[in-house]
Amino acid sequence: MVELQDIMRQYGGDYRKSHVLSAGESKAITAIQTCRTAAQGAHVDHCDECGYEHISYNSCRNRNCPKCQTFAKEEWVDRQRQYLIDRQYFHVVFTVPAGLRPVFYQNQGKMYNLLFKAAAQSLLELCADGKYLGAKPGITTILHTWGQNLSFHPHLHCVVTGGGLTGLGTWKDSRKKFFIPVKVLSRKFRGKLMYLFKQERFEYFGSIAHLNDVGRLGGLIDKLYSSDWVVYCKPPFGCAQKVIDYLGRYTHRVAISNNRIICLEDGIVTFRWRDYSDGNKQKTMSLSAEEFVRRFMMHVLPSGFRKIRHYGILASRDKTKRIALCKILTGTTFSVKTESMLERLVRILGIDFNLCPSCKSGHLSRASPHIVQN
Repeated sequence: MVELQDIMRQYGGDYRKSHVLSAGESKAITAIQTCRTAAQGAHVDHCDECGYEHISYNSCRNRNCPKCQTFAKEEWVDRQRQYLIDRQYFHVVFTVPAGLRPVFYQNQGKMYNLLFKAAAQSLLELCADGKYLGAKPGITTILHTWGQNLSFHPHLHCVVTGGGLTGLGTWKDSRKKFFIPVKVLSRKFRGKLMYLFKQERFEYFGSIAHLNDVGRLGGLIDKLYSSDWVVYCKPPFGCAQKVIDYLGRYTHRVAISNNRIICLEDGIVTFRWRDYSDGNKQKTMSLSAEEFVRRFMMHVLPSGFRKIRHYGILASRDKTKRIALCKILTGTTFSVKTESMLERLVRILGIDFNLCPSCKSGHLSRASPHIVQN
């Protein structure tokens, strides 16, 4: 099976030579190329019965590497279980309109921060309105920047509690269906993001080809105000466990997984994608290796950028106390069992991976510190 690593090994070096890359982008290419190879170092496992030794190469742990995200996802999901409340949850998606995408691409860190801020403020302010909820919900937001065909398509996935804490410290449930009309939320989001966008100095965007003067930027702003923005809300989840399972599918995704890549032949990469504009049909797309790498690199986030953020009752400050109160108020009684690393690996892999492959009775354990290749 062809993997992203194979493509980066063959064509990542040439792409690095012919393109100007940020430190984060260059680091991502190197990490994917060397993941689980001697270049990342290794460790030795030793059988406690027969003395068999096995060398395992280390993972790169880069968040853009599809090989390294399954375990990272499971660790994150396991930590979130303690914050679950026994109520329904809603999934809301905020999409950046096409006219703003060039601005986002050339000012990623700044514009992504504005996107998080606009979406969170829109939800919190409307939820505070007694007409819709009259309480503060919990919100988990996850940034994705890609479409199925690896195009640049920034959007936020938000998982929102179906209810929240009132100013009097009581819990108030939302309606069974999503409690904020989508059109109201869409207009609120548009107003918030455009207000924040206009607060930036106009000359900051002067390097963008089609916004090289104030007049053109003003024209773009007028056009964006007059168009409808896409905000989508899915039906509520069935139970709290489904929320966790659902979050796990979104939080640690990379732009393309290895199982979507079909082949690499004569410098052409072919992969599967779903065309949502054509009845969600599964199709195939073929790109030159250089174009494939270019599209993938568009989705490497700035170094240190937080792609998962929490707001409302899930905001960091005093979160543990608020969640404890919410559990009491909602009668949330399910216990949270934290898995050990060994238990988690057995559940993911479905086998006793620690069993010695030689004697079939002993178990492997770490025998020495990391071996680093010079």
